[in-house]
Amino acid sequence: MWCIMAREIRNYLKNPLFWVSLLFIAFMLYQLLNPYLGIHYFQAGEELPELDVERMGDADIMDGYVPSTEEQRLELAWMQFGRELVEMLGLTEDEADRLKESASRLGLSTDQVMDYVWEHYEKAFENATAEHPMYGLTFLYRVYEIHQGSVEEANAYIKERLKEHSFSWYFSRAYADYCGLFLGFVSAVLLAFLFIRDTQRDTWELLHTKPISDTCYIFGKALGGLGAMTLLWGLLTFMFGGLCQLYGKRHGFPVNFGDFLVTVSVYVLPNLLMVVSIYTAVAILFKNPLPATPFLLLYMVYSNMGGQNAQGDYGFYGRPLAIMVRFSGRFFETVAPMAAANQSFLLLTSASLLMFAVIGWKRRRVY
Repeated sequence: MWCIMAREIRNYLKNPLFWVSLLFIAFMLYQLLNPYLGIHYFQAGEELPELDVERMGDADIMDGYVPSTEEQRLELAWMQFGRELVEMLGLTEDEADRLKESASRLGLSTDQVMDYVWEHYEKAFENATAEHPMYGLTFLYRVYEIHQGSVEEANAYIKERLKEHSFSWYFSRAYADYCGLFLGFVSAVLLAFLFIRDTQRDTWELLHTKPISDTCYIFGKALGGLGAMTLLWGLLTFMFGGLCQLYGKRHGFPVNFGDFLVTVSVYVLPNLLMVVSIYTAVAILFKNPLPATPFLLLYMVYSNMGGQNAQGDYGFYGRPLAIMVRFSGRFFETVAPMAAANQSFLLLTSASLLMFAVIGWKRRRVY
């Protein structure tokens, strides 16, 4: 088994596509993760960039934006909405203030306020939105879940979050998100080579006459493919883990490479094993691994699909047996619903597929 595994790893190391994939993923990851490496404690007098409402969806702590309290969200949303009422619908400032007071007194939701505005200012509202987008109170309430904090607010927020976990822990989740995404698609291409030669007619029949056991052959091939993908994962992980350590220490943050390694192992390696297992099972079932490729691409699209929660917010909320773990939320607030349970299910499913492949290979043996 170990000889088969070592041979497959050597085959991948000789494949130029393996190294091209490494360079491509490293480049893309650096482009995406570089802003997080720049997170630091802000200096007194440092100017924080103020973003327009439409750009605030991408804002994070590196821009000086921090989570808002419920009172801050409502106040900021009403402040911007009040300006829209005056500038676009032609209300006076007193009328806008009275509308806010009435909504507060009656306990109206943001949606109910917008229904009231539509009912009483329908024509002006239509004209305003035709000329220039009017965001509306509900939209602004969602946007202002964060706000531009002062230097003191931003630093206090960073310090508070780093008391809970190290910088490596937070950065590892951002890394695992993007690394799992790119490695998933790359492995779907590279692992097509794993069985392609063995399933050729002459080779297929010859292999079945060899005295190698069914388990040794299947697990040797699968572990060989997994080993090559793990090597790719390992090179990327130590590269970006090193950058995390370097920048974290430079900015005075607590760092722990163990936190980084555990996170990216749990949230990426089971996904690679699942891809290997699917290719193995399909190759044995159809005597050709290529039918697995379109299925895996569709599987990855399914895994990467987001959705809306009960509040109408878009995000990644987890899908059963997804082979990508996507983290919703900003850098210090990431969540991954279902992730821990899902990774366990992937391991069990992968083991089942490999056992299916062993049984299938045994049934096709020629004595």
